[in-house]
Amino acid sequence: MRSLYFLVPGTTGQFACGGLWAELKTLALAKNLCEATLVTYQQREPDTLFLPDVLRRDDLDNVIFVVSWGFHVARLVKKLHHCNVVYHAHSAGYGFRLPADIPIIAVSRNTMSYWGQHAPNALIYYLPNYISESFRNENRPRDIEVLLQTRKSSAYLLKQLVPALRQHCQVTVVETYIEDIVGLFNRSQVYLYDSAEYWAQQRVSEGFGLPPMEALACGCQVFSSVNGALADYLDPGFNCHKIAGYSTAYDVARILDVLRSPVNRTLPDSFFKEYRQHNLLKRLQVILAELNLFFDHRRSQPSDIPSLTRWRLAQLFMQRLHKKLNQVLQSG
Repeated sequence: MRSLYFLVPGTTGQFACGGLWAELKTLALAKNLCEATLVTYQQREPDTLFLPDVLRRDDLDNVIFVVSWGFHVARLVKKLHHCNVVYHAHSAGYGFRLPADIPIIAVSRNTMSYWGQHAPNALIYYLPNYISESFRNENRPRDIEVLLQTRKSSAYLLKQLVPALRQHCQVTVVETYIEDIVGLFNRSQVYLYDSAEYWAQQRVSEGFGLPPMEALACGCQVFSSVNGALADYLDPGFNCHKIAGYSTAYDVARILDVLRSPVNRTLPDSFFKEYRQHNLLKRLQVILAELNLFFDHRRSQPSDIPSLTRWRLAQLFMQRLHKKLNQVLQSG
């Protein structure tokens, strides 16, 4: 079993974000199955491997580099062209292409579908993000009626819906990082999340959408957008409510209706089983075994399946057009 080197630009300052935390959780899972190490490539950090130093080693065939930072993947792949590389894909839509010798591990079915179309000759696997067992309904009193976080929230949510809601109920808006997010979700009755506008501006997709999933696990009633990977698990009318539904007044009416309802709508533990550690370790074990077999195979066997390049697609189009013209001529 090869060692895994998880590449991130850094772990502090501008690099401290949800994507980093998700990657570090995957690293922690991998450590249960093989040797796995964090490697930074933009800022050198204490007690952490630095990529330029690692690349001077002679034993890199025994290592699999895991790249994940979307905007950096293209240049990292170029730098690591002689190494074993896996792309841990969160968001989709960055615009780069990947060769067939780079397997892809997608954190959502939405992202897996994207790469199934854009890298049809690559090995592709599904490994959802980890939802810690600490995210659960503690059945404590819920003194926060409506909760939302400003990060990724739409202008509609902050400038229209929140002012309208505050005329009828108490709304808590969180603008900074919260250490005890589990406790906050367990104090909240309704959680609002609307990231469609944010990701449209970024021109990439919602990679997973951890906050709504974590809020659901803690027993919140969730009003959310269903863009990107949120559609993997959100089911409006059944486990959540669609936010920004036609009008501000309609959103307010539906949220107030939920606040007035005494019904316990906590989802069963089985709903979250797919995202808990036990299931993820079983999936990751299978994926790692296949990756090691693939990189053994790649050492002696080149890829021979035509890629869907623009030139290849143009050829296929001309062939199809030529075939249709021949059929018309023969029938005439």
